[in-house]
Amino acid sequence: MKKLVAEFFGTLWLVLGGCGSAVLAAGYPELGIGFVGVSIAFGLTVVTMAYAIGHISGCHLNPAVTIGLWAGGRFDKKEIAPYIIAQVLGATVAAAILYLIASGKPGFDMGGFAANGYGDHSPDGYNMLAALVCEIVMTFMFLIVILGATHSKAPKGFAGLAIGLALTLIHLISIPVTNTSVNPARSTSQAIFVGDWAMGQLWLFWIAPIIGAVLAGIVYKYLSPEEEE
Repeated sequence: MKKLVAEFFGTLWLVLGGCGSAVLAAGYPELGIGFVGVSIAFGLTVVTMAYAIGHISGCHLNPAVTIGLWAGGRFDKKEIAPYIIAQVLGATVAAAILYLIASGKPGFDMGGFAANGYGDHSPDGYNMLAALVCEIVMTFMFLIVILGATHSKAPKGFAGLAIGLALTLIHLISIPVTNTSVNPARSTSQAIFVGDWAMGQLWLFWIAPIIGAVLAGIVYKYLSPEEEE
């Protein structure tokens, strides 16, 4: 239960920090942090939570990470569903908090509410195939970094930094394409509040990250040196 509570609050922080920076701060006149700032914010949420709850739950914060770690032989299958439920709930509560804050401003417009999309709902108009490839590849590389940085033979104490910086880089690459998901829980939480097109396109932001994560788990399991006893 402690693991699940940690995943709940960790994923809540990821969405509140990452999507919150996009909704509340990215486009602020003259002082907006822009998509570079949003990318950094997502990375910072992972870095901070890695050191806060990594020793409790592993700090997955992401259904694709949980499934990828299982595919790589690092996670027990029976814990997958509880972890995913905790992550989606945490992300959804964060989106609700963000909605309450954002809607408190006069003239509030829901807009995209940091949701993920393709076609007309891609920040730069990328089509479905481009979005699918992008999300698979970005999640694949994210899991390669996670599996490598957390390996028993990797330098100790730096996994959180490597993983957080990887997520920052992923956002710098892919925000223009899909607004960056690589995380089905994050996508679901925002889509629930946007509804309509966001819910209609949500399937891609579950399927693509999971495919990328499973492939990474298989590949890294082959590449990985033997674990220390």
